[in-house]
Amino acid sequence: MDRLSNTVRPYAWGSTTAIPALLGTAPTGEPQAEMWMGAHPGAPSRITRPTEGTTPTTGTAPTELPLTDVIAADPEGELGAATVARYGPRLPFLLKLLAAGAPLSLQVHPDLDQAREGYADEEARGVPVDAPHRTYKDANHKPELICALTPFDGLCGFRRPTEAADAMEALGVDSLKPYVDLLRAHPEEAALREVLTAILGADPAEMADTVAEAAAAAERLGGAHAPYARIAHHYPGDPGVLAAMLLNYVQLQPGEALFLGAGVPHAYLDGLGVEIMANSDNVLRCGLTPKHIDVPELLRIVRFEATDPGVLRPEASPSGEERYETPADEFALSRYTLAPGAAPAELTVPTPQILLCTAGTVRVGALDLTPGQSVYVPAAEAVEATGSGTLFRATVAA
Repeated sequence: MDRLSNTVRPYAWGSTTAIPALLGTAPTGEPQAEMWMGAHPGAPSRITRPTEGTTPTTGTAPTELPLTDVIAADPEGELGAATVARYGPRLPFLLKLLAAGAPLSLQVHPDLDQAREGYADEEARGVPVDAPHRTYKDANHKPELICALTPFDGLCGFRRPTEAADAMEALGVDSLKPYVDLLRAHPEEAALREVLTAILGADPAEMADTVAEAAAAAERLGGAHAPYARIAHHYPGDPGVLAAMLLNYVQLQPGEALFLGAGVPHAYLDGLGVEIMANSDNVLRCGLTPKHIDVPELLRIVRFEATDPGVLRPEASPSGEERYETPADEFALSRYTLAPGAAPAELTVPTPQILLCTAGTVRVGALDLTPGQSVYVPAAEAVEATGSGTLFRATVAA
């Protein structure tokens, strides 16, 4: 078991205070958006282990190593034979603390077949993997789960076209009337497809005027329209403000979660949460961003169907594990609420784990964890937890 040293990513949408407040550190004034825990090559966690040949009498200090290097040196020892056989010599998930102080981009993720096909196509065409217009960074899908630590606002999946039509019509903006009519006149799938296509394909100057009018009206109306006024404040003139009105607005309470599968448009708006995802960078954006939007590919992978966002609550077990059930294979997220004097929580599993404390003080093996601190546990290593606090466990789904 190894204590993790993790990187905080300073994306512009990040909160300046949420992660420092959890860690008990002073804010720097800069956004602190995500703290990454895992073996993503872009910002792998680091651990401290003795170097080969070190003995108690040599005086050689332990060496800090990227978790990617540790796993590469002994994949089966670190991940377990079953994980390596299924996913190759890499940790298949990434765990994060995510702190949104402003809306993230409106986005969608491909399924596994779409990711493999799209990646192979761009590779064959010689599109550089770091090109701004590159769509597929790898050949993997990216199911993800966000669990709220504070009240957490987001958008998730299309709402019924008639509900979106009502919301747009209430704004009283004449240039939105064609969208309102489309949403009411067509079957569900056709309505959603035609309106999103029209929004993303409209003249940018005309769309900026429409968005400005819609934002001002949403500000006046307040209530259910208030989230869209807030989004427009951060992204003035962005067509994604109108696209957001097609989606379900969701408010999570601490402990509640959302699962985002392939083809489901979504955006996080505000709040602090624990996020886990398959280890992929494949994101197709559809608004609220200055980055490239690949409209034809986006329209190919979006699932144009109204859905219930499906707020998840953990399912308790006699062992004290509270598990968030999802269809993902690459990851599983659980929560443990530990109390003084209670029996230790037995955490040993045949798969690799990352354990994250989010409240109180938790003792994992010989290590004490305070909020925001985490450890990596290799596959099958015996481990148990005690203390008074909350511990999240990320591992590979059984």
